[in-house]
Amino acid sequence: MKTIFLVDDSATVLISTSSILSKAGYQVEKAASAEEAMTKFKSGLKPDLLITDLNMPGMNGIDLIKQVKLIPTLRFMPILLLTTESQQAKRADAKAAGASGWLVKPATADELLSTIKLVIK
Repeated sequence: MKTIFLVDDSATVLISTSSILSKAGYQVEKAASAEEAMTKFKSGLKPDLLITDLNMPGMNGIDLIKQVKLIPTLRFMPILLLTTESQQAKRADAKAAGASGWLVKPATADELLSTIKLVIK
């Protein structure tokens, strides 16, 4: 079973996205902030995919991606941004940081699952 790690400061997004992923057969880990996510990574969490929000208090999603890419065991893990932002400049920043893809909220269950299938083997 593949593990997907969701990071979003919105409890509603965590619950709804987690539900979609669980029903599709994925194991789901969650964090409400980038800082909480980094704590979990440092304690040994190695998911198959990270899905993170962009705009969060404290560390944002792009900074989280940069931090994750510094961890040798996670360097090649695919990362998706799930955000309300759709600006091309932000997408370019995310890609430069190491993001594998971008989904604009609210993404449908089908959009989410088909994108995940493209990035996790």
